[in-house]
Amino acid sequence: MTRPWRRERRHALLACLLLLVAYFVVPVESDPNGARLAVRSLATLLLVAWVAWLVTTQVRRQLAAGGTGPAAEVPALLRLAVALVAGLLAFALADYVIARSSPGQFVDLDTRIDALYFALATLTTIGYGDVHPQGQIARAAVSAQMVFSIGVIATGVSLVVRELAPGRRPDPRPAGRPAGPPPPGAGRPGAPPR
Repeated sequence: MTRPWRRERRHALLACLLLLVAYFVVPVESDPNGARLAVRSLATLLLVAWVAWLVTTQVRRQLAAGGTGPAAEVPALLRLAVALVAGLLAFALADYVIARSSPGQFVDLDTRIDALYFALATLTTIGYGDVHPQGQIARAAVSAQMVFSIGVIATGVSLVVRELAPGRRPDPRPAGRPAGPPPPGAGRPGAPPR
């Protein structure tokens, strides 16, 4: 692996570590001040929206990507990994905020570790059932998590398949020939060339 990819890997790792630190230090304790609670809730929703935008952007880039091979795939995998960690932590934080501000929305979600565990179990589609949403707000948040999971998994599979697939085959049509069905008589023995 060349030196630029090492630098990108270090940056991706640093970004993931900073996101993890932010997850554990951001203040989310319940607040008797309704305005402050509304601002913090809005900030959490904006964080979730930002992560959704990151993942959507990555999916669009993946669908529009023209290049293949390791040189094109390493940055895409790193971006996806950072978006995955950011999404996981944003949803874990949202679950924790919901559980703290509205007891009864989740069963057995009491700490940030519980929230991270639940978000990871949801992302990986394991779902042990020990921690689960019970209220409507929690179920709506978890439904968004599931959609996020589908997008991340589909993008990751697409990247891996693109990496493992054999090189693109050259177009068998002669140069300058438009795409479309073959002309009448093409492929028949004795047909006049066009």
